[in-house]
Amino acid sequence: MSDVGRPTVVEARGLTKRFGTTTAVDSIDFDVAQGEAFGFLGPNGAGKSSTMRMVGCVSPASDGKLRVLGMDPSTDGPSIRARLGVVPQDDTLDAELTVRENLFVYGRFFDLPRRVISERVDHLLDFVQLGEKAGQKVEQLSGGMKRRLTIARALINDPDLLLLDEPTTGLDPQARHVLWDRLYRLKQSHKTIILTTHYMDEAEQLCDRLVVMDKATIVAEGAPQELITRYSTREVLELRFPVGQQEAALDRLAGLGERVEALPDRVLVYTDDGDAAAAEVHGRRLSPVSMLVRRSSLEDIFLRLTGRSLVD
Repeated sequence: MSDVGRPTVVEARGLTKRFGTTTAVDSIDFDVAQGEAFGFLGPNGAGKSSTMRMVGCVSPASDGKLRVLGMDPSTDGPSIRARLGVVPQDDTLDAELTVRENLFVYGRFFDLPRRVISERVDHLLDFVQLGEKAGQKVEQLSGGMKRRLTIARALINDPDLLLLDEPTTGLDPQARHVLWDRLYRLKQSHKTIILTTHYMDEAEQLCDRLVVMDKATIVAEGAPQELITRYSTREVLELRFPVGQQEAALDRLAGLGERVEALPDRVLVYTDDGDAAAAEVHGRRLSPVSMLVRRSSLEDIFLRLTGRSLVD
């Protein structure tokens, strides 16, 4: 059983992945409970995708213990994959087929009866709001529509575990929000989900729990709000200074708030009272171009734990 009192769908202990002399995943431990939305955050090269590939039974573990749906991927790979839904980062749809044909053909890979596939196709097209596009070729769809179709395809076998690798990368804000709504509905229906993402707001909205990975290891784990409470202050004051003046301003910001962090484009002051800190900035005769008081977010946690942005 998992920590949250539900059956464990994925269990990893000392999970390790090596490529020659390079260790991509270095002895990590995590559990995913049935009906949970679980996320992996980390910069490029942190080990997120390598971990997902091991869970998806397409890359063998080099060491450690891994159980997926109660089975061992090294011996039960085909049985596990039959119960997975996978949304890869790259588009793998058949552009020459229609929207409906993409789903139907994929359903046949699971030896589902044609009647069952037809019923599920109709339901899934409605779920991802593509019913009116059923007869169109995939090449005619927008990027957001293709991502929604890929999610529908991953659900055709009614999987026990859904794996999503960077599901909204490359989409415009409106398309991202439409996709988030579909993923949130899946979460509300208690579908077990594991996702990797570059978007902090995506992780906050969709994940019940998440881990932050850096340099092949897990550096933090918990619910989004738990991590924010544990590693940050209640508020953050963002300051932007004219070009060339930020470094000089840092000396005069010393001691303001619990912590002061300089980024290439702005200074972050971590404090429990952002308005008071903003008033103190003026009291110290500093004149930033802009000041913004906001609540702490997962991005602040990520910067503190890894010291870099997700796009590094």
